[in-house]
Amino acid sequence: MQRYLLSRLLQSVVLMIGVLVLVFFIVRLTGDPARLMMPRDASPENIQAFREAMGFDAPLHVQFFNYMRGALTGDFGRSLHYRAPAMRLVVERIPATLELALAALLFALVFSIPLGIIGGTRPGSIWDTLCRGIGLIGQTVPNFWLALMLIVYFSVELRWFPTFGRDGLRSLVLPAIALGFFPLGKFTRLVRASVLEIRNEDYIRTAYSKGLLEQHILTRHIFRNVAITLVSIVGVQFGYMLGGSIYIESIFAWPGIGRMVNEAVQARDFPLVQAIAVFSAGFVVLLNLLTDIAYALIDPRIRYEN
Repeated sequence: MQRYLLSRLLQSVVLMIGVLVLVFFIVRLTGDPARLMMPRDASPENIQAFREAMGFDAPLHVQFFNYMRGALTGDFGRSLHYRAPAMRLVVERIPATLELALAALLFALVFSIPLGIIGGTRPGSIWDTLCRGIGLIGQTVPNFWLALMLIVYFSVELRWFPTFGRDGLRSLVLPAIALGFFPLGKFTRLVRASVLEIRNEDYIRTAYSKGLLEQHILTRHIFRNVAITLVSIVGVQFGYMLGGSIYIESIFAWPGIGRMVNEAVQARDFPLVQAIAVFSAGFVVLLNLLTDIAYALIDPRIRYEN
């Protein structure tokens, strides 16, 4: 187990270094950062003054050294739009984004696991048809369209929930449903397929032949093996939900990182965009590491095969 954890930790460190290098060069491959960040009607003198103030006039290797040194200390410069340290602004928005993503993930898991198990244990039934239908709809309906429909019906027509903002539990319901509907469909199909596959295993048929209760077989044998597959995808999907919350947070005016990305891009706030990109990538790397650890704890074979 120790060797497995060490190898995964080293992989995460190498991947994070690669992310830092990639963010640095991608920004500069798009052209002169100073011209991209300044207004189109800015004079050459103002652009040059801005270039010197931001350090873009220095040789590339000097810029890279200063960038990596700042990244190691969490210093990505000051936001041009908010006039505050970029990473501090990102950290301040994290609780709102995490709250939304966790609520969406909880919504997806609470409904997908029972639906997938029922559909997988009763193939061809009406429950199985419902399970497959929800899985298909969840993965085909755009979340921004669903968000607008939820607002029209539940906020405007019925007035059950607020239209926008972050003010208590009621304001969390609609954006969580809109963000969690895609993983709901994905998890439902995954659980159903896993249950169908596991039910055909020899040890499951042996358990039935011994006269064990179906509830015991489901909890002790089938669901435990389904959890191995589910855990491997939940962590990755949670990272995608954090990054894919841009549209949802913008539609519901949710004060999280996704909405900040939209504002930073529109304001050409280079330091803030860079800080968000690095922080988001680092968070996804951390989630993948935690997923690998959880995967190894659930399935001991993983520890010894690596």
